[in-house]
Amino acid sequence: MRRTRSLLATALATGLLTLAACGGNATSDRSATQPPDALPSSSAAVEEAAAQGHTGHYAEPAKSKPLRAGETRTTIAMPGTYTPSAPYGTGTDDYRCFLLDPELDKAAWLTGTQVLPGNPDVVHHVILFQVPPEQVAAAEAKDATEEGEGWTCFGGTGLDPFQNVNNSPWIGAWAPGGEESVIKPGFGIRLAKGSRVVMQVHYNLLAGQQPDTSAAQLRLAPATRRYQSLSTMLLPAPVELPCRPKHSDGELCDRAAALADVKERFGAEGNTADLLHLLCGGKPDPGNTQTCLRTLSEPITIHGVAGHMHLLGRSIKIEVRPGTPQAQTILDIPVWDFDDQGSRPIEPITLQPFEQVKVTCTHVQWLRDKLPSFEGQPDRYVVWGEGTTDEMCLGMLQVTRP
Repeated sequence: MRRTRSLLATALATGLLTLAACGGNATSDRSATQPPDALPSSSAAVEEAAAQGHTGHYAEPAKSKPLRAGETRTTIAMPGTYTPSAPYGTGTDDYRCFLLDPELDKAAWLTGTQVLPGNPDVVHHVILFQVPPEQVAAAEAKDATEEGEGWTCFGGTGLDPFQNVNNSPWIGAWAPGGEESVIKPGFGIRLAKGSRVVMQVHYNLLAGQQPDTSAAQLRLAPATRRYQSLSTMLLPAPVELPCRPKHSDGELCDRAAALADVKERFGAEGNTADLLHLLCGGKPDPGNTQTCLRTLSEPITIHGVAGHMHLLGRSIKIEVRPGTPQAQTILDIPVWDFDDQGSRPIEPITLQPFEQVKVTCTHVQWLRDKLPSFEGQPDRYVVWGEGTTDEMCLGMLQVTRP
């Protein structure tokens, strides 16, 4: 059974933002269905933002932080301008990967990243992946298969049919509210000599199809330093958000129809919604709140935590050792703010094999009535999808391993 879970997690890796771990259960909670007047503080905040014309899709990049002793900063940019469009002819999102060269003539520690969206009106989020020297030729070949800059890459980079889910190539990200990511002293991500970087950009076509030339800055330290190596563990949970009863006559209020629509817009990556139930256990169970309980197969120490949802997100929580006397909540966002998705450092917590972590997300359909992005769009049964108006439930852990 453990091997089956591991294989499922590996298959999921290309359909998630970065990586997955192993094992667990998924549950739903229908009691979370509440009208807007039951949540006055959130509703008021959303209405105020909408009145100000803020769509909740982007934010200007933060200012760079001062370098520490011995660090340098390298800027890598898209080789040319790219104009986003729906790659399969339908949908409102484009995921594009660009191969960038930091020109590493020797190994180095990556100690921070800063993404610089060239056109923040259309850049929804950005993820950076490292490409080791042995994969550079394959990445160059991938880049050459499509006209124009980069290649289509919903989910992962497309360079690996299966990723090592516990050693993801993910090295950095930017989403609204994210500042320059600076790793704490004594830690880093090791980059080999000759490594490249793939910058995956999610373009929100609801905001237009204007050209973009984005860039990123890498904060580097000498490889001779005795740093501990960091990696990222992703904790996804299913999304099974049904239409509101008064809006349930729409054709996309049927789960099968909604899932078929996701697959049409995102190709093979549209399978993630079903694969998550294999990973987390259980069958699709419609409800506002979904969880996934994961059992660890190796010891880890958690140093940082973050969450990710889209516009219908209401709350997200991450717990360690749930249901035991040692249970701790390491992330609790009771009122989700799409424009505040930055990671949070925590006091290190070490977990042993067979201990568990749990992510819980709540989404609500009534936010459709409050946000400009959903104007003119009818209710639909919402499952996991890559689009701006689709949804995700992601917990992210920054970890070291022995």
